[in-house]
Amino acid sequence: MEESFGSSGGRPAATLAVVCAAIVLVPVTATGASIALPDISASLHTSLASAQWVVNAFFLTFASFMAISGSLADLAGRRLMFATGIAVFCAAMLVAAYAPVIGVLILARVIAGIGAAAVVTGGSALLAHAYAGRGRSRAFALFGTAIGLGLAFGPLIAGVLVTALGSWRAFFLVAAVILVPVLLVTPLLPASRERHRAGLDLPGAITLTLSLSAFVFGVIEGPSLGWRHPLVICALVAAAALMAAFVIVERRGTHPMIDVSLFAEPRFLAICVIPILLAFGFVAPLLALPAYFMAVDGIDAQTAGLLLVLLTGPTLVVPVVVGAIAHRVSQRVLLVATMVLTAVGAAWSTLTIHAGAYAGELAGPLLLIGTGFGVSLAVLDGAAVSAVSPARAGMAAGVFNTMRLGGEAVAIAVLGSLLAGVTQARLTGSLGADRASAVTARLLQGDMSGTLAAGGEPAAQLRVIASNAYTDALHTGMWTIAATAALGAAIVAVLVRKRPVSTGNDGEVKEMALAGTAAG
Repeated sequence: MEESFGSSGGRPAATLAVVCAAIVLVPVTATGASIALPDISASLHTSLASAQWVVNAFFLTFASFMAISGSLADLAGRRLMFATGIAVFCAAMLVAAYAPVIGVLILARVIAGIGAAAVVTGGSALLAHAYAGRGRSRAFALFGTAIGLGLAFGPLIAGVLVTALGSWRAFFLVAAVILVPVLLVTPLLPASRERHRAGLDLPGAITLTLSLSAFVFGVIEGPSLGWRHPLVICALVAAAALMAAFVIVERRGTHPMIDVSLFAEPRFLAICVIPILLAFGFVAPLLALPAYFMAVDGIDAQTAGLLLVLLTGPTLVVPVVVGAIAHRVSQRVLLVATMVLTAVGAAWSTLTIHAGAYAGELAGPLLLIGTGFGVSLAVLDGAAVSAVSPARAGMAAGVFNTMRLGGEAVAIAVLGSLLAGVTQARLTGSLGADRASAVTARLLQGDMSGTLAAGGEPAAQLRVIASNAYTDALHTGMWTIAATAALGAAIVAVLVRKRPVSTGNDGEVKEMALAGTAAG
């Protein structure tokens, strides 16, 4: 039970403004880092695996620490958790801006992910405490809009900063500085915490984090070390063992961070599968495409970011439209439509993504994929908590968000590994194994000049060979996404048959969906 409920007695509007100002930067730095990778690669002379860790490290800790930071917010205080998250995030971005070597940059991204988790859970908990009823629903709608803005324009903002200011360091430095005013006003926000504290599920948090980390490590290192390398095999075996341990811990725990019995509900299970598949269909390509555009088409970071607005732009418009008609269309239809749009868009992209493709060719499939993801933003969170009894809605929201974020970390690693493996395989026949590995490492970081230097072939000939190999790999990845999305549509159509459990309050459903991790 909270110390107070509904209006905090302070300044709800000020709380909303501060939280949204902070929250918009999380997706900007999450997705924008991929735009900066070619510049990072050239500056710090990174391997492909190291470059992938710059992106993956953030998503990994962001996903792993969401649930535990939500519990800490209730224990230590929501305002304290929010402010601590901002401070940690700013400090990490500052370290990233001045990182002398790639290891320091990766460590900074790890810490930034932890800070971002605290910002999101602390911020959502502050809003849940500051507002009640319809006001709470409106507050969380704006909260979601802030996340959508950051997601939609993150690559473009990163591209503008990297191109205009001439360095990837400027992107991280601006991210650090811009949140300082927000941090300075957080002491003015109302403080709150839970009176009856459930405790922390540290064993669950540790086993889940280590399992995801081991899996992502194995998938990232597999193409470079070889899938039979003892280190890769040990990492993947450890990931499976740790995940089994996590399930056991959660089943036996007094206050589990994830109630695994929820997966016995077919409808809830199907809904949890969707964000994992959408992570492959939307989030992973969002982070993979910039390097392709910059390497194969020779465009700069700003132009690459602008192209990606075709993919991210619908996330601002579509949820509003779908929200207006959702009461007339069944959840099942909307959920299946999400997967079908993703599948068709991914398949279509294999016909339009090629060297020299212009924006008009790319627009159709990218807009379609973005539209599918936009539909999911409007219905998935509410569908997750309405799939179970009202008493379990908070836990369901926490489980759903953990699945979504964990799926993103895995999807990014898997697609990156697939692109590396297929590209290297295509190049080996022309360049030999050693040179193919070196060329792949530079190519997939968006560095065509480095590719040409590593290849040892006439520049014009190597450019064509490398571009074709990279394009083939991307097509393979998009066909894989199309197939998994189509399979997902069939699974959802079969499993999402029963009518959702009514919570009796749709506004509360939406609020619990967005703040579920903090509540859980």
